[in-house]
Amino acid sequence: MIQHDIEELRKFVAPEFVFGTGAAMLAGQYATNLSIKKALVVSDPALDKLGCPGKIIDTLTSEGVGSVLYTGVTPNPRDQEAMAGAEIYRKEGCDAIVSVGGGSPMDCAKAIGIVCTNDRHVLEFEGVDRVDHPGPPLICIPTTAGTAADVSQFCIITDTSRKVKIAIVSKTMVPDVALIDPLLTMTMSEELTAHTGLDALTHATEAFVSNASSAITDLNALEAVRLIKKHLVRAIEKPKDVAARTGMMLASTYAGIAFSNAILGAVHAMAHSLGGLLDLPHGLCNAILLDHVIEYNFDSAPDKYRRLGNMLGASISENAPLDEIRDEVLGSFRSLKQAAGVTDSLCKMGMDMDDLPLLAKNALADACMLTNPRQPSLSEVMAIYEEAC
Repeated sequence: MIQHDIEELRKFVAPEFVFGTGAAMLAGQYATNLSIKKALVVSDPALDKLGCPGKIIDTLTSEGVGSVLYTGVTPNPRDQEAMAGAEIYRKEGCDAIVSVGGGSPMDCAKAIGIVCTNDRHVLEFEGVDRVDHPGPPLICIPTTAGTAADVSQFCIITDTSRKVKIAIVSKTMVPDVALIDPLLTMTMSEELTAHTGLDALTHATEAFVSNASSAITDLNALEAVRLIKKHLVRAIEKPKDVAARTGMMLASTYAGIAFSNAILGAVHAMAHSLGGLLDLPHGLCNAILLDHVIEYNFDSAPDKYRRLGNMLGASISENAPLDEIRDEVLGSFRSLKQAAGVTDSLCKMGMDMDDLPLLAKNALADACMLTNPRQPSLSEVMAIYEEAC
C-alpha cells in the first residue's frame, strides 16, 4: 500500500459547493449571500438554445439580482473571448460572474474575472500563482460531468496567436461557490458523456500518480475511478438514468478536488498542446492519450497503477510480475474506453506527423508536465503522440 509522509507539507484548496438535485436553483440565494447586485452570466450558444442559462437568470431575478448574458464562448475558449467578456462586464457595471456550462464557459468566466480586477490581458497570467488580485465573486454551475472547473484552481485558455492552450493555475481560480446539479447533465449526448467521463478518469488517474499527490487527493482520486467504472457506461446507454448521472457528477467532483490539489501530468500537457494547435475536443484528446501515457509512466508508479487497475475491475496481486501488472492495468483502461465507444486515434482526428515537434515542444512547456511521475524528453513525447496515432 502506498504511504504518504504525513509530515510533508501540502496545500489543499476547494470551494464551498452544494451537490445534489436542485442545487442549480440556489443561484439567486447564493448571489444574495454574496451581496451581488448585477452578474455577468457566462454560458454558450448551445446551452442558451436549451434555455439553461435562462433558468439561472430567473433565479437571480427572483432574488432581485440583475444580470446580463454573455454567450460568446466556443469550445477551447479563446483569449479574445475572455477579453470580449471582460469588456461587457465593465460596460454593464457588473460586480460578479455566474457561469453556466461545461469547462469552456467556466474557464472563460474565470479568465474574465481576473482580467477585470487586474486590468491585464488574460495571457499575462499564464503559469502558476501569477494572479495578483482575485476576480470578483464567482458562482459556477456545471452542466457536464467531467471537467470539474467548478471546483479546481485551473483555468485553460487558448492563445490564438501561438495556437497553444495556456494554463492559469492559482487559488484565485477557485470559485466562491459551485452549485453541482446532476439534473443539468441529462441533456448531454452519448458522445459528450463519454468524452467528459473519460476526462474525469484522466483527472483522477493523473492526480493519483502525480508527484504532488497526498493522502487526501489519493482518497478522492480512487473513489472517482470507482464511481466512473460503476456509472459511466450506464450514463452513456441510459442518459435519463438519474442515479448514473449523479454517480458521474460525483465522480467528476471527487476527481476535480484531487487534480486541483495534486495537479495533473503528461496526458493533459499533451492534450492542451493538441487542443491549442488543432482545436480538438479536450476530453477526447485525453481519452485517446491516456493509456499510451500510462504505458510510458508505468515503471515510475507500478503499485499506484495496479491499484487503479483494480478499481477498474481487474484483480491484480501486488506480488504479480511487473509485466503482468502492466498488461492488466492497460487492459482495464482500454476496456473501459472501448465500452464508452472511444476508438478514435489522433491521426483520425487530424494530427499530422509534421506537427509532432511543435506539439511535443508545447507539451513540455505546459505546467501540467511538472507533476508527471516521469519527466520525458522531446523525442519521448513525440513517440507517445505517434503511438496514439
